[in-house]
Amino acid sequence: MQQLPDIQIDSSSLVKEDVYTDQKIGSIRVLTPITLTGEIDPARTITYFGQTQVMTQAGALPLNFELKASSLQEAIEGFGDAAKESMEKTMKEIQEYQREQASKIVVPGQSNSPIQMP
Repeated sequence: MQQLPDIQIDSSSLVKEDVYTDQKIGSIRVLTPITLTGEIDPARTITYFGQTQVMTQAGALPLNFELKASSLQEAIEGFGDAAKESMEKTMKEIQEYQREQASKIVVPGQSNSPIQMP
């Protein structure tokens, strides 16, 4: 019988998660570091993440991105620019993936070996 891995929560990396949303455009996840007793851990930094989705020809595209902020207000103020940056990065990644896939297309009658010159 295969031995199961030891599954343990890392008690030194605990965070409390709060979600704020306008119920229209998106949401902001606030991850507040806490200690094993549930108290805020001042030795670690609070992090902010934005979540939204944009409609494309292929349907809804979810975007998840870190917000460089030191408060909820800064996270809200920076949300739009960070979402646009995330969208641009995602679109570039999709285009690169499409280029890679297009270069793999095999056309009947073509050889996969290099052309031999006499």
